[in-house]
Amino acid sequence: MLFGLIVRLIAVIFSEGYGMHDDHFLVIEAAGSWADGFDYNHWLPWTADNTGNPEGHSFTYVGINFLLISFCKLLGMADPKMIMLVNRLIHALFSLLVIKYGFKITEKISDRKTAVTAAWLLAGLWAFPWLSVRNLVEMASIPFLMWGIWLALKDGKKSLLFYSGMLIGIAISFRYQIAVFAVGMGIVFLFRAQWNKLILLTAGVVVTFLITQGIVDYCIWGYPFAEFTAYVIYNMNEGTGYLTNSNYFMYFYVLFGVLLFPLGILALIGFFNSAKKQWFLFLPTFLFILFHSIFPNRQERFILTVLPIVIVLSVVGYDYLRTRNFWNKAWKFSWIAFWVLNIPMILLFATAPSKKSRVNAMYAIYGKAKGNEHILLEATGESSPELMPKFYAGNWHFTFSERREDTLDMHSYDSLPPFGYIFFFGQKNLQSRIKEVKALYPDMTKEAAVLPSFIDKTLNGINPRNSNTYIEIWKAGRRVS
Repeated sequence: MLFGLIVRLIAVIFSEGYGMHDDHFLVIEAAGSWADGFDYNHWLPWTADNTGNPEGHSFTYVGINFLLISFCKLLGMADPKMIMLVNRLIHALFSLLVIKYGFKITEKISDRKTAVTAAWLLAGLWAFPWLSVRNLVEMASIPFLMWGIWLALKDGKKSLLFYSGMLIGIAISFRYQIAVFAVGMGIVFLFRAQWNKLILLTAGVVVTFLITQGIVDYCIWGYPFAEFTAYVIYNMNEGTGYLTNSNYFMYFYVLFGVLLFPLGILALIGFFNSAKKQWFLFLPTFLFILFHSIFPNRQERFILTVLPIVIVLSVVGYDYLRTRNFWNKAWKFSWIAFWVLNIPMILLFATAPSKKSRVNAMYAIYGKAKGNEHILLEATGESSPELMPKFYAGNWHFTFSERREDTLDMHSYDSLPPFGYIFFFGQKNLQSRIKEVKALYPDMTKEAAVLPSFIDKTLNGINPRNSNTYIEIWKAGRRVS
């Protein structure tokens, strides 16, 4: 727990920014705008640009972040970076429950020695500190899921199954697909004819879901389960064509690849070997993986929710094999190799800001801009600019225009309002690009220059579509005709 806390606190301090589109623009950008009386994504029915129909976004996790940001602002904390520091700290501390309940679950179904091994992996796997401070629903839901599983396994009052269902219901309200895991737990109870447990677990899930998706949506939309219904309809009609992937083993590569080689191979063997004795955890986990593998829309982050459970099952399942000398020696070698590789990786990722140039470019005009400026994203040295996070500029009324390689004529923007700022993406032909823009904005002054982080630069080198490069911020001044 102490090691897990230390590496997560390092990530809290140094791993600024956001990892992917969804953990910022579908969470922080929405929640932050609500806290300021704005609606960035136009999700709320009383917003002028709302379509009048729900778009399928659960308000539970976004709502929690809205309350957190509002509370920070109530205390006088307006700086967006300070707010996100608090946000990362809360997420990091909350993620420690994954280590705690991962240990308890493993000890319950195996022994203390195996539980310690699982806990070390949950505390120190290279990806966890970085992921734990991100605003990903796939990660934020895990503590509730692990806590719920522990209560379902724990010996005690039958009412614990009801509380287990309530916790799992919260996890489902964060991310609807976790319902597949809950169904898997119910199937095990059904085949074991454990009717009381099945009823209590189901009742707990239903109660929480009624509150978070029924009552909340009724207050917002006038009828219950509005967002959940829209989510199901969208995925049935359109979601199947989004980010398709024909690699049906992709999620196994993710789950066991993060455990590095050769430990990941042994973990895969242990995971399937755990099915012999740990059906209660194996079936829900396998169904969750199977569902995501079959559904056409596949992204690596979707499977992260069950990674801690996969680690528990892998360690427990492999422990059954360690009575044989070959398997025991293989584990000892792999364990050493894992830490040799894992330690430098955890130091790299725990200290790595993500999307640093985009975040700091917007933060560079925080407190300086009026807030209603028209900003040009000059990206003729890039493949394309990405969405800029308005949250870090502290205002929601900026407008953006993009200039790409196929939009070379600056006079094509003459009919638009003058630019307040120019953001130059990338260093390719930078001076000539600046000179060209200065012909229309002769009073341009340089405000800041932002370098990408090592991780961002690496990702951009692998795929130029990851627009995580150098950005220069210039204040435009007057425009000449």
